[in-house]
Amino acid sequence: MQIKILRSETNTHQSYRLPAGEIPLLSALVYIKETQDATLTFSAGCRASVCGTCAVRVNGREELACAYKVKPGDVIEPLQYHPVLRDLKVDKNQAIATLKKGTTWMQQFQEASLSHEDEKRTEKQTDCILCDSCYSACPVFAVNPDFLGPFALTRAYRYSEDKREGDAKTIIDNVQTNGVWDCTLCGECTAVCPKGIDPKMDITMLRGTSLQHGHQDPSFSSQNFGGPDFGGGGFGFDPNGGF
Repeated sequence: MQIKILRSETNTHQSYRLPAGEIPLLSALVYIKETQDATLTFSAGCRASVCGTCAVRVNGREELACAYKVKPGDVIEPLQYHPVLRDLKVDKNQAIATLKKGTTWMQQFQEASLSHEDEKRTEKQTDCILCDSCYSACPVFAVNPDFLGPFALTRAYRYSEDKREGDAKTIIDNVQTNGVWDCTLCGECTAVCPKGIDPKMDITMLRGTSLQHGHQDPSFSSQNFGGPDFGGGGFGFDPNGGF
């Protein structure tokens, strides 16, 4: 069995041979490093699909190397929109910084009784392992590198929906610029999340909460509906203008 790995020094795909059989990609990378090429560089952690360290792209799709089973002809590349340190190892600091930009943590704790339904509402979002798969899959970063990104917005949703949060407005206010309205709702983030989280839905819910706090989609407001060219009615036409 043969796979290809993108090497950073030459920016070309190098082929490696593996023993036949179904093995995790992470085991294959370790095998290559130990038997064929000691310079191959990648990141790895727990091997249990809960630390997110080993995320890479396989055939153009984000995967956890410890969970993905290698297939003949696979092409392995580093995550997108991350500075590549070497080969498959990337610098995640830029992505993690989006959590700080969005102030995605509890702002003001208040005592509150949580029901089982309250816990379930944000249980899935709490499972995020910050593997950056959704960040790498998001097409918005190709045109807007300042976008907060899926996992930051999922975490913003998680805390803004928590009944123990006494200042949800601060979180909502801080995800307006390069945030909830910049998402295209394409769903690529949801498709690649190894924990089954749905950032697309979280962002949709954040938009609804944003409206409740007095915000609006800036692209919609820039349409200037209701201006003099539309009769000033505020609905794109003058209902009393006649036809």
